[in-house]
Amino acid sequence: MQLALVGATGLVGTEMLNVLAERHFPLTELLPVASAKSVGQLIHFQGKDYPILSMEAAIAARPDVAIFSAGGTVSKEYAPPFAAVGTTVIDNSSAWRMDPDKKLVVPEINGHLLTVADKIIANPNCSTIQLVLALSELHKRYRVQRIVVSTYQSVTGTGKKAVDQLMQERAGQPVPDPAYPHPIDFNVLPHIDVFEPNGYTREEMKMVNETRKIMGDDNLRLTATCVRVPTLGGHSEAVNVEFAEEFNLADVRDILAQTPGVELVDDPAQNRYPMPIHSHGRDAVLVGRLRRDESQPRTLNLWIVADNLRKGAATNAVQIAELIVKLLN
Repeated sequence: MQLALVGATGLVGTEMLNVLAERHFPLTELLPVASAKSVGQLIHFQGKDYPILSMEAAIAARPDVAIFSAGGTVSKEYAPPFAAVGTTVIDNSSAWRMDPDKKLVVPEINGHLLTVADKIIANPNCSTIQLVLALSELHKRYRVQRIVVSTYQSVTGTGKKAVDQLMQERAGQPVPDPAYPHPIDFNVLPHIDVFEPNGYTREEMKMVNETRKIMGDDNLRLTATCVRVPTLGGHSEAVNVEFAEEFNLADVRDILAQTPGVELVDDPAQNRYPMPIHSHGRDAVLVGRLRRDESQPRTLNLWIVADNLRKGAATNAVQIAELIVKLLN
């Protein structure tokens, strides 16, 4: 089992290495790939040093699986050549998510749809993953009709450049190459990705379109406001969900407590509720602050938190790779 990791030196790539090790992924050879300036440098993984390869060298090796976390432009150019030599590509960018011929996968929800014929598989947006995982079983029981979501997203979702900006601002240092158009320390930015003609950002529209695709419901109504906050890891979401069927709050708690990948953290009397600081380095999607919306029927408020570098990116991709291993064997 050869596995290529494209973008091995980035924040998500580094986390993927951690997840591969933690989950004892059955690879026999790692093929780390990064930018041309990194070729030849060494990546240390599970007691061995692996040289960083060029894209062309990794394709020539014809690995079984390639996990991409290097941006949409790179994925568009190089995922097809990998697929052409028989490699199964799992892509973490937005390049293939809305392609009608490519599957958009959260393993706990729709991993059963994968086949050996799927050579390019899309990993959803981090904010989408935690939202749909928390709502998946509730959707089966009560049928989600409309979702209103506001996100509070960590700077780690942008990458190292954004982390550097936050830390430089916090230290009172000049920021020679900022990731954002405004300061992020002591601030929040209602601006993630570029603005679309309809006034929403691309991040907000990703949540709309990806949620519909994963949940298999093109009629699902969703509106999002995505906000960047000065935290180092962990995305949070305030979610208002209107169901087609009436619900009992105790039943909702039971369903969430039994949803794979979800951890119910909901005891306000003891100040227990999900927080980003408690999600760091964990794969669970934390759900709490459950309460009925008293302004209209069949509507639930909840608060969802997850580590965006783990289940929001690296862990979900590795879980897809594990499903591919089972299919290949």
